[in-house]
Amino acid sequence: MKLSTPSRVSLRVLALGYLFVLLVLPLGIILYRAFEHGIGAFIDQISTPAAISAFNLSMVILVIVVPVNVILGVVIALALVRGNFPGRRLLQGLVDLPFAVSPVVVGVALIMLWGVGGWFGVITEWGFQVIFALPGMVLATIFVTMPFVVREVEPVLHEIGDDQEQAAATLGASRWQTFWRITVPAIRWGLTYGVVLTVARALGEFGAVIMVSSGFPGVSQTLTLLVHERYINDHNDFGAYSAAVLLMGLALITLLLMTLLERKRDVS
Repeated sequence: MKLSTPSRVSLRVLALGYLFVLLVLPLGIILYRAFEHGIGAFIDQISTPAAISAFNLSMVILVIVVPVNVILGVVIALALVRGNFPGRRLLQGLVDLPFAVSPVVVGVALIMLWGVGGWFGVITEWGFQVIFALPGMVLATIFVTMPFVVREVEPVLHEIGDDQEQAAATLGASRWQTFWRITVPAIRWGLTYGVVLTVARALGEFGAVIMVSSGFPGVSQTLTLLVHERYINDHNDFGAYSAAVLLMGLALITLLLMTLLERKRDVS
């Protein structure tokens, strides 16, 4: 259907207005509030011991979550595409479960499993703290970020098929040799996108993490929890906006990385 010029202009104005109100305007307000007292005051807010500890903890969670998601995501994707086993459809549904379940529900479920009196709560008696500590935060983040690698790698595996893998096996290559020399190079771009999306979601996760974290500064407080603490409990609006801008900066780096990778893929 061919639209008239006024209709096209109206649609563009509507789309741009929608993006401005929901995206540009809120980000602009956050940037203004974060830098209204000057760059020096902003740096002071993001270099406090609590902010540095929150940043470090967020990075530690990333370092743990990303490799786990890569390994499990590739294994699950291979099982779904190459495998034919009972319960395959159930597994397909379970992969998308984090998209359907509220992160708060995930946190409550982890407390029921790993908290005192939970199914696996006995582990606390052995001196290993899961809930309100780093392990619980890692488990919550792994759960909410699990689908990204699977859903990015799975269509690539469908596209490439298994002809090259079968040819390698016919020539005497072992399964590991076939995987590292044939499969991994073929899925590298899908895997990369999955990793980038995992990083972005892990950095911004709040609902599941706050349920399994004590929220104590310097102990189990991520950057998202720091923003919440400063804004809600401390009534430090300027500090909250400054921490939010730090999170925005990390998200922007992730977005730029994805853009560069996409251009590199198009060139190659």
